This record gives sequence, structure tokens and C-alpha cells, in this order.
Amino acid sequence: MSSMQFSSVLPLEGKACISPVRREGSASERLKVGDSSSIRHERASRRMCNGGRGPAATGAQCVLTSDASPADTLVLRTSFRRNYADPNEVAAVILGGGTGTQLFPLTSTRATPAVPIGGCYRLIDIPMSNCFNSGINKIFVMTQFNSASLNRHIHRTYLGGGINFTDGSVEVLAATQMPGEAAGWFRGTADAVRKFIWVLEDYYKNKSIEHILILSGDQLYRMDYMELVQKHVDDNADITLSCAPVGESRASEYGLVKFDSSGRVVQFSEKPKGDDLEAMKVDTSFLNFAIDDPAKYPYIASMGVYVFKRDVLLNLLKSRYAELHDFGSEILPRALHDHNVQAYVFTDYWEDIGTIRSFFDANMALCEQPPKFEFYDPKTPFFTSPRYLPPTKSDKCRIKEAIISHGCFLRECKIEHSIIGVRSRLNSGSELKNAMMMGADSYETEDEISRLMSEGKVPIGVGENTKISNCIIDMNARIGRDVVISNKEGVQEADRPEEGYYIRSGIVVIQKNATIKDGTVV
Repeated sequence: MSSMQFSSVLPLEGKACISPVRREGSASERLKVGDSSSIRHERASRRMCNGGRGPAATGAQCVLTSDASPADTLVLRTSFRRNYADPNEVAAVILGGGTGTQLFPLTSTRATPAVPIGGCYRLIDIPMSNCFNSGINKIFVMTQFNSASLNRHIHRTYLGGGINFTDGSVEVLAATQMPGEAAGWFRGTADAVRKFIWVLEDYYKNKSIEHILILSGDQLYRMDYMELVQKHVDDNADITLSCAPVGESRASEYGLVKFDSSGRVVQFSEKPKGDDLEAMKVDTSFLNFAIDDPAKYPYIASMGVYVFKRDVLLNLLKSRYAELHDFGSEILPRALHDHNVQAYVFTDYWEDIGTIRSFFDANMALCEQPPKFEFYDPKTPFFTSPRYLPPTKSDKCRIKEAIISHGCFLRECKIEHSIIGVRSRLNSGSELKNAMMMGADSYETEDEISRLMSEGKVPIGVGENTKISNCIIDMNARIGRDVVISNKEGVQEADRPEEGYYIRSGIVVIQKNATIKDGTVV
């Protein structure tokens, strides 16, 4: 393009968000929506530029033309906002979850957000990292059940020199009882926030917080929360729900929403079934720019990620709905009638880690090529505890579609479509397929291993000639020699704590610190 002419119409105020689209010679040659590069471009442009529907957003169009050829015309679509959301005005509240019964036995000694995932991370690292990557550094984590390991991980990672940030704070709020309150644990998501509303109010006195971001500690996704908050500001919403399209098979596990053409939520139904579920179906064809086949996802589910105006949240919890305990099942359905509740549709990867099956499938999906989700991104990395471990050492191993964490010792073993956690040890002839091994908290020396074996005991790790498939191996498990774990009989549910394992949805779960004796067959 030898020479350019530039023409534009710009408003007197606002900041520009520019989205270039190249026009090629004929309509048949233009980038199609189905093309992966155009989808990525369209996603980015809609996220950045098209959040505002009201008077806060205005538009202009810039055109670059060329003397050389009409085929080289470049159109720059530009959106302008008068009001930009400031991450310094946002405080995040991460809920530590309840008893975690759906993830038992992984939650027998730890809170749900402390469950390991992806080899070296914990579930709490997902919302924490998303906050940091979004510029939000005022974070409260509310914990109650089995919170020791969660508190330890937060301290090591975010408070004890792991992640450094300025002008921010991470504060752990453990379940407690105040004078005059009835004894008991948090009775729901809203009740958890209400119990510590005095902490938030005290924080407001010293910080100019305008928006409260409510997050869950049991999901896997990567999100720029400020895009969600920006839409919340653009729509002048009282509450904004982050939502995701879901299919028939799991729709009844979520709170489902319907919203009108302006994005305002008009109906919210918590975990509907039967006719109520059928009534929540929507036309998701408007998502054809982002997903391959919208017809496979006829429902819009609430992700359990909410943005509240500060004063609205205080009013709902302290006065208007002071007797209600849960956001999804109680407060949000009622708030639709009196407040501007908006929907923000999130179309990237999102997995709710609510059951052993979903947890196992999400981890196994990380091993696929290409994976649907990756922890590594140079611009938005996920943080976790700095363990300062040596690289993994492998000797004559066959490894295919696997994730191997730091500090492992792999000797003449076969690993396929599996995740190997930190400090794992696999001995000669052992085989893992479709398995998640969480690793160990500490090492055993060669002398300790020799002594244990001479005494007929089992060292930490997987012994010689052991074959394991469709299995989750929790931390510090000791699995002996010539063991077979495959659930060959296809048992769906079983409790064998005295033998060191449970079976959930056909998946064998070896307990934390369990010992599986030599020659055992599961």
C-alpha cells in the first residue's frame, strides 16, 4: 500500500478501542465466521469494544483507503467509553466452599479450593491468578471446613514471599462466631459474605471500593474479570452475572438464566429439572461467532461469578434479604424484580469442578493435543506455591500425552494420558494410563526406602510392575509392587476406606496417605 488516506469521525470525549478487519476482493473471499483466526479476532473485538449497550458507549468508524487496489481497504471499527472501570475500585471475595461432599474423598482432610489440579496447582490458584492478571489485588478468601492446608497454601503462595504486589492485600477470613449470633457454619454463599460484612464495611472506610466481585474456588477457567466489571459499569447494572452456554447433560446442575435483547436477566432458575428445565431453553444462535455449534448448548448457566454494586450488596444482605442465605437459590431470583441484573456471556473454556467425574475429566482434558485449556500463558500465567524443586529425572521411560511436574523420579515406566504431580516416584515396570497422580509432600531418601522395603512396608509412590488406569491417586499414597488398579468389573460406587480407596462414578480414588499392599487387585 504505497499511499494512505485517513478519514475519521471522533467524539469529543472517551477512549478508543480499535478493531481492525481486512476486507478482501470479493465477498466469497472474506474471512468467514467459522475460520479460527476470524473467531479469535471477533471474540477479542466483542470483548473489548461491544460491552456497552447504553448511553455510556458511543461509536465511530475510521477508514484507511489505498490508491493501489480496492482489495487493500482496511476498516477500523472504533468504540468509545466515557466510563472506564478501575480495578482499584474492585474488591474480590473468594468463597472457600462448603463440606465438599461431591469431591469426597479428596476433601476428607482439605477444603475444596485446596484440592490439587493440573500436577502442581490448587483450585484456589484459579480465581487468585485471574484476579492478579485482571489487576484486582484486594482479595478476601472465606474459609471454613478443613481449611488448614488451604490457609497454608495461601500463606506460602500469596502472603509469604511467593507473589509480590503493591497497594493490595490478600486476607483470609475463617468462619467464626460473633456475640449474639447463632452457632453454626456458613449456611450458604450469601450467609458467608454476610457474616463478614463488617470486615468489608470497615475496609470501605479506607479504600474507595465501588464494586464487589464474588468468586467460587472450585472452577477451572481463565477470565479477565475487568471485562466483566466493565460491562457491569457500561450497563449501570446493580448486579451482573457471568454466564456460560451449557449442554443438556449437565444443565440441571446449574442455575440457569434467561435474558432479553438488552442483556437484562428476566428469569433465574436454580438447578431446574423436568418441565422446569425444559422451560429454561433458549436460542443460543447469537453465539455462533464464538462456538462451533450453538445448538448443542441450549441453556445459559450462571457461573457463580457475580459483580455487585457495593451499596446494593450491603442492602441485600443486611436489610432487604437479611433472612436469606444463598445467592443462587434465594437472593438472585428475587432481586430480578427490583434491580437491574445483567448477564455477561463467557464463551471461553469453563469447567465447574463439582464432582469426582468432572474433576477427573477436566484433568484428563489437560493431556489432550491440543488441550482445550492450558495453564501456561505468558501474558496471563497461573501462580502457585514456589516449591524450588529440581527437574524431573527419568530413566528409560515411555511417556505419551502426559504432564510431568517437577521433582519426580521415573524409572523404566510407561505413562500415557496421565498427570504426574510433584515429587512422584514410579518404579520399574509400572504403568499409568488415564490416571492422575497428585504426588507427595516430601521425599523419602534411598536409605529410608530400602529400610521400609526390608521391613515389608511400602514406600511413597508406585511400586514395580504395578498397572494403574482410570484412577486418581491422592497425595502421599503408597502403592506396592504387582498391584493392579483398573476397576475391571466396572463398579460405579464403592467405599473401601479400610483398604485405602473409594470408587466414584467408576473412578478409583486412592486416599491421601493410604497404603495399597503388594499384589492388591482393585
